[in-house]
Amino acid sequence: MGIEIERKFLVSGDGWRAAAREVVPMAQGYLNDLAILDSGAMKASVRVRIAGDAAYLNLKSRELGHTRQEFDYPIPVADARALMALCTGGTIDKRRHYVEHQGHLWEVDEFLGDNAGLVVAELELQHADEAYARPDWLGREVTDAARYYNLALATRPYADWSADERSGQAP
Repeated sequence: MGIEIERKFLVSGDGWRAAAREVVPMAQGYLNDLAILDSGAMKASVRVRIAGDAAYLNLKSRELGHTRQEFDYPIPVADARALMALCTGGTIDKRRHYVEHQGHLWEVDEFLGDNAGLVVAELELQHADEAYARPDWLGREVTDAARYYNLALATRPYADWSADERSGQAP
């Protein structure tokens, strides 16, 4: 069983762009939706992702916070395309920028389409209390804010958020 320990932050400014060592286009969708998870009928999201020339089927336990179970399996790209046609809600399109900062690899997701304008940085850790240096382009932590999870963005994209939600004033 895989365990993911991840922190999620908003990004302020473009200081991270020059440090990006690689950029990978990604498209992903979900075979279940937020409502079925929120109802308790399912306890994991089921995602299909095409990342560059590779594809994956991913299952992630539905828990707020920085630690959850995660299972990630490579699949043929043709299968991923077929599964994308079965997804509920919208598709997430983004560019993932890999940025090294003081011994840690940050994944900066620049969202496109209905989520354009949203930029989020994620950091995977080895243990929950691992220390890390905060880059100067890192904004407010949103690890516990469900609306920033990709499954939530597929259901209710950034384009549909109120001004208060976008500014972080709404819960």
